[in-house]
Amino acid sequence: MSEKAATGRPTGARAKVVSPAPLAPDLHSADWRDTPGWNDPMVSRLSTAIGGPVGRYALLGRTRFFTPLRVLLLLAVVFLAFGWFTKAACIQQAPLGPNGELGLDWRGNRQYVAMCYSDVVPLYGAERLNEGAFPYATSWEEPAADGGTQVRYMEYPVVAGLYQYVSMRVAKAWDSASWLPGGLQVAIYFNVVALGLAMAWLVTVWATALSAGRRIWDAALVAASPLVIVHAFTNFDALATACAAGGLLAWARRRPVLAGVLLGLGGATKLYPLLLLGPLFLLCLRAGRIRVFGRTAAAAAAAWLAVNLPIMLLFPRGWAEFFRLNTERGADPDSIYNVVRSLTTWSGWDAATLNSVSLVLFAAACAAIAWLALTAARRPRLAQLCFLVVAAFLITNKVWSPQYSLWLVPLAVLALPHRRALLAWMAIDALVWVPRMYYYLGAADKGLPEQWFTVTVLIRDVAVLALCAAVIRQIRNPSEDLVRYGFVDDPIGGAVDQAPDAFPPWLPRVLRPRADHDSPSKSSEGTTRIVGVAP
Repeated sequence: MSEKAATGRPTGARAKVVSPAPLAPDLHSADWRDTPGWNDPMVSRLSTAIGGPVGRYALLGRTRFFTPLRVLLLLAVVFLAFGWFTKAACIQQAPLGPNGELGLDWRGNRQYVAMCYSDVVPLYGAERLNEGAFPYATSWEEPAADGGTQVRYMEYPVVAGLYQYVSMRVAKAWDSASWLPGGLQVAIYFNVVALGLAMAWLVTVWATALSAGRRIWDAALVAASPLVIVHAFTNFDALATACAAGGLLAWARRRPVLAGVLLGLGGATKLYPLLLLGPLFLLCLRAGRIRVFGRTAAAAAAAWLAVNLPIMLLFPRGWAEFFRLNTERGADPDSIYNVVRSLTTWSGWDAATLNSVSLVLFAAACAAIAWLALTAARRPRLAQLCFLVVAAFLITNKVWSPQYSLWLVPLAVLALPHRRALLAWMAIDALVWVPRMYYYLGAADKGLPEQWFTVTVLIRDVAVLALCAAVIRQIRNPSEDLVRYGFVDDPIGGAVDQAPDAFPPWLPRVLRPRADHDSPSKSSEGTTRIVGVAP
């Protein structure tokens, strides 16, 4: 047998080695996946730290272990660790008791000077969790604004309150086990809470990455957001972002009931996941898929009621505390109303007037978003409308707690794939934490005047409005939308993805597009839908 027959290669002077090893049997490449190292100058420059952008002839999607999703989750773990270290100074202990007993060391306003403040730590004692009490069954008295006293209960929605209760039970069980590392019970409690919140944020990253489709690397800004470092453990909002992101992913996978359940549970944790039902309704109305939306809305209502009804019936006053407090409280320091009051001579509104004004402004913003969604020449993407609704809620609401900005992170990444603009907003929003802490420190303790803080809040609001303007521009000019690529319409559109418009006959003409347009479900002859292995 000749050498050529034995090896399958030519011999002699013209012999040529094509590959040092046999080629892989499958040479498919996920070329449809967005590669930011090629098309984003910022990412291209950053990638030089790890060897530069992916090669021109590289096969994408062939890595067995370090897949994009696993890299994103690893990146999220690193930034969550940074977030824990920023709060660690607030769980330090010192001999503060009469006999040298250890206590939480917040001397010299350490929580503000070290900028490590987290609601989790003071709430452990303030809401009587340290006593082992069930949140909604336990009350206490606090000074009221009129000089008297008022009865208080747990101020959080049911899922967030029960999460605190379960975390307290775990912390007490840990503290009672002599064979486990010890420490202050409040510090153990904080770490238990932080572990759960970290897992919730990893779920948020996971769901957002899968929802991003071919632009999976956009989710890197969720994993590595500056806001994660500052606010991942400031409060319990990561629980709500996990439910919201999971609900959108379930909708994208055409599982409307599961989507509704997750949004309902999110609404029982924080209010904002229920706001996402509005964009779903608008898109389903335009596509003639109201029945599908009805299943989602019914599932959301059932899930919300299932977790709220027992507490509502057993402890009605404790359950209603969240609604009472939010009705009676005034303008939050981070709200636009307090910014205007701080920078002008305006004295502000009373709680009742402020509630009405806030509601009217948010309703007007929602009406404008609805008009935009129904009259745009091409149906907007779900993430675009969700971002606009949540941003409108935060800007018009009388309360914008600093950690609420986490709500916008996954929605902004899916709605507006412009990394430098998103990173600029996130950095501005995260840096607001610095003047906020030194404003809370007080001028008497060498803190900052209120206007230093409110001006940075105003800059933050302007940055969010700029992102809203960019999203609206892309809705009106869908050709500028980088998410829509080839045959891709809406990666998280679910039941309305690729669907033609089917307006109900009763909808007035003023709420329809001005001119007829080709449905995104129709493509020119010969167009092939892009498919490939999941990223």
